[in-house]
Amino acid sequence: MGLKVVIIGGGSSYTPEIVEGFILRHQTFPVSELVLVDIEEGEEKLDIVGNLALRMIKKANLPISLSWTLNRRKALVNANFVTTQIRVGGLDAREKDERIPLTHGVLGQETNGPGGIFKAFRTIPVLMEISKEMNEICPNAWLINFTNPAGIVTEALLKHGNHKKVIGVCNIPYNMKNSVAEMMNCSAKDVAIEFIGMNHFVFGRNVLVNGVNKTSEVLDKLLSKEIDYSPANIVALGWSDEFIKSLKLLPNPYHQYYFQTEEVLQKDLAAFKENGTRAEIVKEVEKELLNKYQDEELEVKPPELEKRGGAYYSDAACSLMNSIYTNKGDIQTINIQNHGAIPDLPSDSVIEVNAVITKDGPKPIAVGELPLSIKGIVQQMKAFEQLVIDAALSGDYLKAYQAMVMNPLVPSEKKAKVILDEMLDAHKNHLPQFSQMEGRGIE
Repeated sequence: MGLKVVIIGGGSSYTPEIVEGFILRHQTFPVSELVLVDIEEGEEKLDIVGNLALRMIKKANLPISLSWTLNRRKALVNANFVTTQIRVGGLDAREKDERIPLTHGVLGQETNGPGGIFKAFRTIPVLMEISKEMNEICPNAWLINFTNPAGIVTEALLKHGNHKKVIGVCNIPYNMKNSVAEMMNCSAKDVAIEFIGMNHFVFGRNVLVNGVNKTSEVLDKLLSKEIDYSPANIVALGWSDEFIKSLKLLPNPYHQYYFQTEEVLQKDLAAFKENGTRAEIVKEVEKELLNKYQDEELEVKPPELEKRGGAYYSDAACSLMNSIYTNKGDIQTINIQNHGAIPDLPSDSVIEVNAVITKDGPKPIAVGELPLSIKGIVQQMKAFEQLVIDAALSGDYLKAYQAMVMNPLVPSEKKAKVILDEMLDAHKNHLPQFSQMEGRGIE
C-alpha cells in the first residue's frame, strides 16, 4: 500500500532534502503521492522547488506522483503523514526578529530571545489551524513538525491543538551525533547520546561509541577544538576547560547564547554592523539556491543546501516517518510530551529526549532527574516556554510582556517592554491575536 505525504511549506529551499530522503528510503517507506503546499506569496518558489522535485523523482525512476497546490485542505485529504516547515512572514520577518533586539543591545536570534518569542507568536496560531484541519480531514495522519521554535510549537499543538498525533524534530541532536562521529573517527550510526533537556536547550549526558562510554574522551576532544561543533548558522566560540569539566555534560551549540551571552552579543553586533542580520545573509543563500534549482539539468539536491543552518532537519524527519511506518522500534531523539521521563518537568510539557519509535508513536525513554547543575535553568526555560504559549494563544499583552521579561536573554524589564512594543508594531500584520491588547501603555 502506498503512502501519501503532504509537505506544508513545500516551497522551502529545504524541500529537495526531504524529497531526497523519500527517494533513498522508498523501498521501506513507499511514498506513492507527495503534495507540496504553500501560500500565495510563496507560489513562485513553490513552482521552482516543485519542478526540481519532479526531476529528482524522474531521475530516480520511482512511482511517486508529485503535485503542488495552494489549497491546503484539498491537499490533506487521505494524507498519512504531514510535515510542517513554515516561516510566517518569511525571511523579512526573521530580519525584524534579529534586527530589533540587536538595536537595543539584546541578542536577536530566530529561535532564542525576543526573536524566538515572536516567531512563536506568529507561528502557533497558524499551526493550530493546521491541527484543526487535520483533525477534520486526515485524523489518522501523523504531523511531523520541524517549524521552529520546534519545542514550543510542538508543546502548543499537543496541549491545545485538536490533533494529537504530533511529533517535533530538530537537527541539533543529529548534528551533535555527526560531530561526535567526526571527533571519534567513526560512523554516526555507531554513536549513541543520552539526551536530556528540551529543544535548543538539550544536553548530552552519556556518549557511547559502539556501546562503550566515551563521554570523557569526547569532552576532551571538544575542548581541544578538533572540530567545528556547530551548524552553519552558529559560529562556535569554544568552551572553557572549567565549564566543560565542571558540567560533565555535552552542551549543544545554542547553549553559547545562554552561557556566553556577552561574547556572543559582541560578535553578533559586530557582524550586524558589518554584514547586517543573519536573515539578510540567508536571503542571498536562498536566492542562489533558487537560481540553481531552476537549472533544468539539475536532478539532485545541490551540496550548497548545507550552507543553510537547518540542513539535516529533513533527514531526521524522514527517518522518523520511516520508523513509524515500519514499526522499527529504533531509538531517535524527538520532541515529545514528557510523561515522567524527566520528573523535574511537568508531565504534559514537551521535552527533547530519546524515544523508541513504533507504529503507535514514540515512547520516551526515562532519563531521571535533571543534574543539579542544570536543573534550575532548564526549569526556568520550560516555564518561559509555557508563558510564550499562553501569550501566543491569548493575545494578552501582559502575558507577552511577562514572557519577554522571563527570557534569560533579556537583561531588564524596561528593555523588555521597549523591544516588545517595537516588535508588536513591526509584526502586526502577522499577529491578529494581539489586535486588542488590554494593558499596553501601562507604566
